[in-house]
Amino acid sequence: MTERQIRIFGDPVLKTVSDPIRPSDDVTGLVEDLLDTVKVPGRAGVAAPQIGVNQRAFSYNVDGKIGYILNPVLVEVSGEPELVDEGCLSIPGFYFERLRYPFARVTGTDIHGTPIELSGTGVMAQALQHETDHLNGKLYIDGLEKDVRREAMSQIRQAPWF
Repeated sequence: MTERQIRIFGDPVLKTVSDPIRPSDDVTGLVEDLLDTVKVPGRAGVAAPQIGVNQRAFSYNVDGKIGYILNPVLVEVSGEPELVDEGCLSIPGFYFERLRYPFARVTGTDIHGTPIELSGTGVMAQALQHETDHLNGKLYIDGLEKDVRREAMSQIRQAPWF
């Protein structure tokens, strides 16, 4: 279909818990748009709210693997949380360290209702956690340590797009 514009910090859809996708929902266009939007170089994931759609779906582009998942549920994280540099397309130009688990696993379905399981370490684990957070109305800065979050918000408020 088409690459969609990314919604920016301050857009209410980014802070709204996404609605589940029902079996009767035709989300073919949404999935195509998510896949087209995540294919842009430098993107590891795009959640439906980031393109203005309040439904539980995201696409990923990690280590040359591109795909999507509907109604993902974060079912497992493991390992000792590590500080990782993280950014977000909806908060362009900023990266802050935050804790993420080194392993994550989500379950959900494809467009036909067939069960899907995604799991991984490194960037994939980070993307699975990050994109699932989006579907729960959370941005990565919400998980920053208090002092780091205060500094992040100060910097964000000075951004030309704010």
